[in-house]
Amino acid sequence: MNTAPLHIGIITQARMTSTRLPGKIFKEINNIPLLQYHIERLQKTGFDVAIATTTNHTDDRICDYSIEHAIKFHRGSENNVLSRFYETAVKFKFDVIVRVTSDCPLIDQHLIRNSIEKYLNLNNPDLYMSNVIERTFARGFDFEIFSFQLLEDAFKNAMDKGDLEHVTPYIWKNRSGKVEFYHVKQEKKENHLRITVDTAEDFELIKKLIEEYDADRLPYNEIEHILETHPQLVAINAHIEQKKV
Repeated sequence: MNTAPLHIGIITQARMTSTRLPGKIFKEINNIPLLQYHIERLQKTGFDVAIATTTNHTDDRICDYSIEHAIKFHRGSENNVLSRFYETAVKFKFDVIVRVTSDCPLIDQHLIRNSIEKYLNLNNPDLYMSNVIERTFARGFDFEIFSFQLLEDAFKNAMDKGDLEHVTPYIWKNRSGKVEFYHVKQEKKENHLRITVDTAEDFELIKKLIEEYDADRLPYNEIEHILETHPQLVAINAHIEQKKV
């Protein structure tokens, strides 16, 4: 019987050609690119981190950055992000995948680590765990956890364009009919808050949070508290609508 521990990997998708704010992951705050804030917070979980980027020449910069900072990375299809994620998981032999996106520079390592521990204790390869389906956390702390088996099933069977572009819809729509769900939630709903970067206004808010409140050193609940007690900050990007999946 194989009792080897499961290899847990965090895969973050990153590319330079964001439609609303191109090159956003290398915009700097205190001379540090947003991508670095994102990666360093993920690395504090203690788990492996890999960047899934594209074969486009525009993303050479991401690969150069990854090599320079000894970060695992894989290049794959720009539009079939599901295949890109699957190839990344295969390349680095991940048994359990945590999916995040690089537009979340203040993503929370404690929230992810605690959720992984819960996931492992439940010991169910058909389990999909996330805080994005029943959203109570601020947008920008998003993560999804699932087994390589669920990812492989999606990779082999997903056909719809949306399922291929967004990695996990095949899983959370339970197209296989066997997925079980665990929704990570907090008591107070903070889902109206936006701490992700997709526009210039989003970047302005993150810049203020880091420069004036040291948010890059704070856990998610303290960042949410800062926003709740400073409505002028929330107003910076409150009008931004999230792109639909």
